[in-house]
Amino acid sequence: MSSILIKNARIIDPSGEFDRKGDIYVGGGVIISIGENLSMEAENEIDATGLIAAPGLVDMHVHLRDPGFTDKEDINSACNAAAAGGVTSIVAMPNTDPVADNVNTIKYIVSKANEAKVRVFPVGAVTAGMNGEKLTDFAALKAAGAVAFSDDGKPVSTAAMMRKAMEKASWIDAPVLAHCEDTSLSDGGIVNEGVVSEALGIKGIPSVAEEVGIARELALAASANSSIHICHVSTEKSINLIRNAKRNGTKVTAETCPHYFALSEEMILHQDADYRMNPPLRIEMDRRAVIRGIIDGTIDVIATDHAPHTPEEKSDFFNAPNGVIGLETSLSAGITYLVNRGYISLFKLLYMMSTVPAEILGINAGSLKINSPADIVLFDPDEKWIVEPKNLHGKSQNTPFKGMELTGRVKYTICSGKIVFINEV
Repeated sequence: MSSILIKNARIIDPSGEFDRKGDIYVGGGVIISIGENLSMEAENEIDATGLIAAPGLVDMHVHLRDPGFTDKEDINSACNAAAAGGVTSIVAMPNTDPVADNVNTIKYIVSKANEAKVRVFPVGAVTAGMNGEKLTDFAALKAAGAVAFSDDGKPVSTAAMMRKAMEKASWIDAPVLAHCEDTSLSDGGIVNEGVVSEALGIKGIPSVAEEVGIARELALAASANSSIHICHVSTEKSINLIRNAKRNGTKVTAETCPHYFALSEEMILHQDADYRMNPPLRIEMDRRAVIRGIIDGTIDVIATDHAPHTPEEKSDFFNAPNGVIGLETSLSAGITYLVNRGYISLFKLLYMMSTVPAEILGINAGSLKINSPADIVLFDPDEKWIVEPKNLHGKSQNTPFKGMELTGRVKYTICSGKIVFINEV
């Protein structure tokens, strides 16, 4: 592995509460030294004047579509997009074909990821086929490389099955990542239920569908004295439920996504399926509540729920599948909509996007400490850029930030001591 000397960066390491100007020396795939005026010889030297050096981002909610749906995305293309967004660790959800409910599929993902630009950590399905009827072999899946368990894309069908999953996961010290939705309430809706859905004559998804699902998982976690991680939180009442559960000692962590703190349901008036996802974009009151949840720590993590689809699939607003991409825009969206508006510090944003998800998952990432894996993002926090879908690095272009100006641009991404992305624009 090559050696790299990064000079004159502002170094922010949320895992060590470190924020000062200096140099970083990388060798053998790990961080060897951090200090001022380092003078080691290196095969690659980067002048990072004006740039931030931070731990590579850890995105704990990504749909790779591989195996089975590689016309939308595959492991290599997703990792290319991740590298361009400063993401060095991807957590891959199991709704592939075949479902990642067996050792062979987990091993396939791990093996193929060995050739990719960034690290991939598979999530094993909670139930066989994600059909809610029988738990998978958690221990065998973890031994094969799974770092967490989820039926994301759909909720675990019964409370009894979910409680068993929480208990079983706790025995092997692995988190359960919960897609919270009462499908009898969402019932085929495609956008948020409210003024916009009524104006367009579209069946909506009420916010209570998410909230009932979250209430169930919180009650189960408290009852079983197990931990639970709540995926893609989008409503004010969801935030309140999680906030109160934390106060009462429930072992819960939660994530939201950039589209929930940056956008609201008015985007649906464009009748463009690139603004459709599940949970859907909510009302402005919910968007502001998500931001408050980020500010006060109710929300622990910012992830993307990166969900690629082909242009053909997304061309039909009414029949398109849900999901948007986000690997290349997440850091910039956080800087634009949270940091630059004074809601949180850049330090906290990076903490939520690297250190905390790594801690929840128990993976060796999200840190610039000596001997940590040399996973580093170098970015210009002030550079503005327009999101042009045709210039993105994955297979799909269904970004809800298309045409928008964002602030903060990744310039270099280093993963396991290798430079895997350089922005030469």
